[in-house]
Amino acid sequence: MSTDPVQMLIDAGAIPSTPFDAASRYHGVPLAVLPQPDGAPGIAYARRRFLPALRDVAVAGRVSIAAGDRPDLIAHRAYADPAAWWRVADANGVADSFELTDTPGARIVIPVVQGG
Repeated sequence: MSTDPVQMLIDAGAIPSTPFDAASRYHGVPLAVLPQPDGAPGIAYARRRFLPALRDVAVAGRVSIAAGDRPDLIAHRAYADPAAWWRVADANGVADSFELTDTPGARIVIPVVQGG
């Protein structure tokens, strides 16, 4: 067991291992602590989040990009939640969400929302 006080709290369940809201792209991603060489309290961080394989994405539909579209507007139209833009970005395999809307006329995937 770690002697780092933050890690001890995480290990004891006093700090949730994933404090992110169910709608967050980081929900379910565990926290970890980076120990400090000088013995200072460690720095908490979210572990790496892996994107789904595109072949595993359940597709609800496809939309064509119009001039002036933005990732948040697409998410709002698809899910009534502009903060869900990351779901669309993940389903289309883009790291920069604005790649979704760079090309008017391009067709993108709108994924089925599964779970939170």
